[in-house]
Formats: sequence, C-alpha cells, structure tokens
Amino acid sequence: MESLFTTEGNQNIIDRINKLHPTTLSQWGKMTVDQMMSHCIGPLDVVLGNLHLKMNPIMAFFGRTIVRKKVMGAAQFKKDSPTAPAFIRTGSYDFEATRVELIEKVKKFREGPQVIKTDIHPFFGPMTHEEWDNLQWKHLDHHLRQFGV
Repeated sequence: MESLFTTEGNQNIIDRINKLHPTTLSQWGKMTVDQMMSHCIGPLDVVLGNLHLKMNPIMAFFGRTIVRKKVMGAAQFKKDSPTAPAFIRTGSYDFEATRVELIEKVKKFREGPQVIKTDIHPFFGPMTHEEWDNLQWKHLDHHLRQFGV
C-alpha cells in the first residue's frame, strides 16, 4: 500500500488529480468530478482537524465492531461503497478551486504523521497514524479510479 506520507505516494495521488478535467466522467456512481473532489476534501478535513463529526452511537458501534476490519483489511474500497451523510455532495463546485484545495490538503501529508490531529475516527473508533494514512490513501485511490485516473 502506498502512503501519503511518502514523497512518491503523495505525488502519485497529486499526479492523478491533475489528470482530471471538468468534463471527466465517472465510471460508476452518481457524483460529478467536482463533487468527487469536494467529497474527498471532507475526510481529509476530519483527519487534519478542520472538521469534527459526531456519529450516532449505534452506527459507531456497528462501524467499530463489524465494518472496520472489512474496510481496513481490504486492498481497496468496493464500487458504490456507502458514504457518510456529511460527505455527500449534490451541488456544483468550482473545478479549479476545488482541485487546488484538494491538492493542498494532500500535500500536507508530506509533513508526516504530525499533521493528523485526531486519533478517533467518528465511525471506526481509535486509529493509529498509519491506519489514518491507509484509509485516506484508499479513499482517494477509490475515487480517482472511479474517474479513470
């Protein structure tokens, strides 16, 4: 698994983001390319400490006990995986501004594990820096594959 903490892994994701265009179509799902990039910013904001989410306790228990192992153990996310309501995007977003913001947040990971400002995932519970990195990598990779890059 690649890492956002490494120069190579981080640049891999940025290069793929830079291959997107306003007219890039998804290979599955309902999001447009601008919605996808905005959607990807949300989880990065959680890990960087810019967004604090509260999870329904029943859903959090389900996530910590059943879903976590499946997601963390999988090589990649499956197509049409469920999305947390806080990350659903239905509006239109400025393509270039959203791309710039997404790339800047990905670049923050080059600074290393200290950029991670929480050790509690709202759905999966306590996580190490390596687990956060792994989860963010898988999420970004999933959506970039969704748009063919």
